[in-house]
Amino acid sequence: MRKLALAILALPLTACGSGETPPKPLTEAESAMLSPSDPKLAELYAGSCKACHTVKDSLAPLTGDRTLWDARWEQGEDALLAAAIQGKKGMPAGGQCFSCTPDDMKALIRFMAGREGEQ
Repeated sequence: MRKLALAILALPLTACGSGETPPKPLTEAESAMLSPSDPKLAELYAGSCKACHTVKDSLAPLTGDRTLWDARWEQGEDALLAAAIQGKKGMPAGGQCFSCTPDDMKALIRFMAGREGEQ
């Protein structure tokens, strides 16, 4: 019984030992304040992605909210790109970004997933 209690008490320390702070959920307002650093991507994001990815009721994962994006990210960038191009659930094909190239979409996905600048 004592070993079980010690194991339970040690669980929170395992997250501390990893060196990473667990992600915290963002509010809609916090998400809406985010914008890609690249001006072209910022314009594409504002015109196509932001309307849904900053509103919880849209059921789209909020921009920058790693608590919502991390599980999706584990599917791989290719799977996320395919879903964006084909559309998924309530998201129309291409996110209705008619001028987005596949590279633009990859960069936008990285930004929204909280991984801007990662390759």
